[in-house]
Amino acid sequence: MTSETMMDPSRPEQAAAARTRDLLRKAENWLGLTMPRVEIRFDLRGTSAGQARVVGKTLALIRYNPALLGRHPAEFIAETVPHEVAHVVAFAKHGVRIRPHGAEWQGIMRYFGVAPTRCHGYDVSRLRTRALRRFLYRCNCGTHEISSIRHNRIRTRGVVYLCRHCRQPLQPDLDSHG
Repeated sequence: MTSETMMDPSRPEQAAAARTRDLLRKAENWLGLTMPRVEIRFDLRGTSAGQARVVGKTLALIRYNPALLGRHPAEFIAETVPHEVAHVVAFAKHGVRIRPHGAEWQGIMRYFGVAPTRCHGYDVSRLRTRALRRFLYRCNCGTHEISSIRHNRIRTRGVVYLCRHCRQPLQPDLDSHG
């Protein structure tokens, strides 16, 4: 970490943002690429530590979970920040059709000096999370539970979800929906 990213315990969000910018510059120099402009937000909730999205070739969004950053600042800045930056770099270099935690992303994580692990190991037992209602849906090969989010997308927008096994559309199990 540079002096810019040395962590002031009272300002972990500033340290995470500075580390994000440092890693993006490091990747630009390494790959000879111009990275997209990255908007950094500290508004992610639940048990996810971070999220990266690329919007076109010129804009990316990285969202961090401020509750997890506050509880585990050193680990978060050392592991989660490079994890999310590596997604942006991998998509900028290889396009958005690569696997999110595939070989391209793993190589960037190693370049950053961080083990390429898919999931964090933070204690999330005390975090508030919403409990989603589940709905039963059927296909040719069985019954599946769908979250209320997906159920509402099906009902309101006509989204179709396919079974991962038989590739048939999931249909509501009318007996369970009342």
